Amino acid sequence: MTEYKHTIASEISFTGIGLHSGEISTIRFKPAGPDEGIVFIRTDLPDKPEIPADIDHVVDISRGTTIGIKNATVGTIEHVLSSIKGLNIDNIRIEIDGPEAPVADGSPIIFLNLIKQAGIVQQDSERIFFELDSPISFSAPDENVDIVIVPSNELKITFMIDYKHPYLGTQYTWLPNMDYYEKEFAGARTFCFINEILYLKRSGLIKGG
Repeated sequence: MTEYKHTIASEISFTGIGLHSGEISTIRFKPAGPDEGIVFIRTDLPDKPEIPADIDHVVDISRGTTIGIKNATVGTIEHVLSSIKGLNIDNIRIEIDGPEAPVADGSPIIFLNLIKQAGIVQQDSERIFFELDSPISFSAPDENVDIVIVPSNELKITFMIDYKHPYLGTQYTWLPNMDYYEKEFAGARTFCFINEILYLKRSGLIKGG
């Protein structure tokens, strides 16, 4: 079955504080062309540099995902991207007048509701899928990370994490399909342990936390 790409129907914006930078910024979601992809635009910088939200432009992953091009960066974009993917949007322009996306309530849900309010429209461009013929895996033993990807006709995610903490312990969840995202996952909020706060502050982070 052919699937078509989607963008939003109208502009919508949100103003808030950045979790790590502590800076106030306004993020504005705007419709994009059929094959533009997801692009961040730093409107506060000369020439308004555009940064594609893809793996090739990831410049930092310490306590958040930061993308950049030359001297322009946008940090803590993971909740924005989560909401966009959760609504199956392929093309969107995201203008921001600061170095970091607002943290909102610490989850993707505010961005998801904003995008739904703007409306979603189908475009005259077919989606292109990356298909796997056989399983692939990645392992980082020093960080206790293992990722296994197997062929499937739709996106399904199984996730397990062990915090080795008496109040959290081992947590397991799975996303059988994207229909579950809004109700079961979009409200999940960022957190940290009390014993991490001093380290994060010394590292120049969580200024807006």
